[in-house]
This record gives sequence, structure tokens and C-alpha cells, in this order.
Amino acid sequence: MAGELEGSKPLSGLLSGLAQEAFHGHQGITEELLRSQLYPDVSLEEFRPFLAKMRGILKSIASADMDFSQLEAFLTAQTKKQGGITCDQAAVISKFWKSHKTKIRESLMNQSRWDSGLRGLSWRVDGKSQSRHSAQIHTPVAIMELEIGKSGQKQVRVAWTKIRVPFDHTLAGQESEFLCLEFDEVKVNQVLKKLSEVEESISTLMQPA
Repeated sequence: MAGELEGSKPLSGLLSGLAQEAFHGHQGITEELLRSQLYPDVSLEEFRPFLAKMRGILKSIASADMDFSQLEAFLTAQTKKQGGITCDQAAVISKFWKSHKTKIRESLMNQSRWDSGLRGLSWRVDGKSQSRHSAQIHTPVAIMELEIGKSGQKQVRVAWTKIRVPFDHTLAGQESEFLCLEFDEVKVNQVLKKLSEVEESISTLMQPA
């Protein structure tokens, strides 16, 4: 059955499955699933070392974030070593990495990032509908919504309506959160003033010495 493993046709699918499992967190992709779908005529005993070899090659390429020159040199060396890969397999691996390098790199960066970041921001102007003081009802307010999370993760909408809200640790396991902020005219002016100060500081730093 060695000939089945040396064929390049199912290898692209195998690499995609390995990338999904190793870099994108898809836990349901097992060695038995990959074997039955891509190499059904190969026994599990023969498939396991082949799978380990391809997983090792892919992880080596990804962990080194190889550019295309490094990739070609690495794959050429793999074709020359005993028990390595064929030239056809090297061509498939090269094509796969060139197509998926950016997404895999982004996924690895997200996995190495401990804290969440700002994924999106939207705002609108609305009329205040509730207030302790009747005179403030229907006065214009700015509503800002911040999406906090890591790239590529699911969205979980959490509505907050106050400016200062302590982080809800019960939501720490969720993948994406939405923080809603409400600003009256005074707060908007304060924010605009701070943004103007930041802009001036950046302009000063960007000026040639």
C-alpha cells in the first residue's frame, strides 16, 4: 500500500485536515477520520507514521513561518533524506503553504495572544429614553459599541448600557463580547478633546528632527 501513500492527490486534503486540527482548533479531526476519507485502502498501522511525518513537516514550516525561499530549500532537503517525501509530495506541500500561509500565521498569532483585543467599533446618535431627571429625557446621546475578542472567534453579544462597568468574569470563557457605552454631550466633548491631544502628540512625533 506504499503506493497509495506516495500519491499526491489526497495529500492536499490531508494537509487541510492537519491544519484545521493543529492551527484552527477543530478537535473532531482524528487520524481515523483522515484515513477513512483520504486513504481508505491504507491500514491504520501504515497510515500513522505517514501522518506523523506530514504533521511534523507542516508544523516545522509553520513554526518557522518560512518564506518561499526557505520553504523550497526545506522541501528539497526532505526529498533527499532517507524516508523523506517525494518530489510530487513536496510540490503539493509547497502549493498548500503558499495558499494557507497567511491564515495559519494569523491563527498562530491569535493563539499566542493572552488578552483579547478590539475587533470592531460602531456608533450612533440616539435620544435618551430613561433618566433620573425628566429634563434629560429625549436629549441626544452617543451610543458606542465595542466588540472585544480574538480574530476568527465566534461572536457572543453582551449588552452593557453604562460607561463604567466592571468586567464580568462569568463571561471570560466566551469568545467575543460587546461593550455598549453611552455618552452625553459633556462626555463626547471630553473624548474629542482627548483624541485631539493624541493626534497632536502623534503629529509631533512624526515630524522630522
